[in-house]
Amino acid sequence: MGRPGGLARGASGYLPTVPDPLIISAVLVPDAQADLDAQRRRWFPADRLHVGAHITLFHALPGDLIDDVRTQLTRLTQGERPAIHVGDPFKLGRGVGLRLQSSELEGIRGAIAKRFDADLTDQDARRWRPHVTIQNKVTPDEARRTLETVRETHVPYDTAVDALALWHYRGGPWEAAGDFRFGRSD
Repeated sequence: MGRPGGLARGASGYLPTVPDPLIISAVLVPDAQADLDAQRRRWFPADRLHVGAHITLFHALPGDLIDDVRTQLTRLTQGERPAIHVGDPFKLGRGVGLRLQSSELEGIRGAIAKRFDADLTDQDARRWRPHVTIQNKVTPDEARRTLETVRETHVPYDTAVDALALWHYRGGPWEAAGDFRFGRSD
């Protein structure tokens, strides 16, 4: 039978093939998140900048599972903030990303993937390569120049994940559907 497709190419770009898809992203502590947001604003084409810097854990979980997803995110964020390393820049198609490393966040993502295995799209079922996209949808030359500049200026650092965020994707800017901060007991 196979998995749901995830995204299909439409006249106006990529459109979800999963009804009312849910996105799960990780949010860093405020100072690190502000740094990544600033880099994304600097390098991302302004007319295509619809969301801030984000670490996507899942691109398209089925929207009708929202209550179960919220339950899982509440359970998985009871512990301490996961440590994360913001690493070196790399070429990402027609843009630039920053590599991320966090065994704790990988474990959390693995638990979510296991719970929703039958509902994962092909994209979400693949091996996860954590990163933050700071530039996309530019010419190859512009991406190369940006990568050179970021390699010269970016200093990798260690920080922490503050929360997991849940979003609705309905073809435009993401719509908030939940914020799950680490270390809460409520």
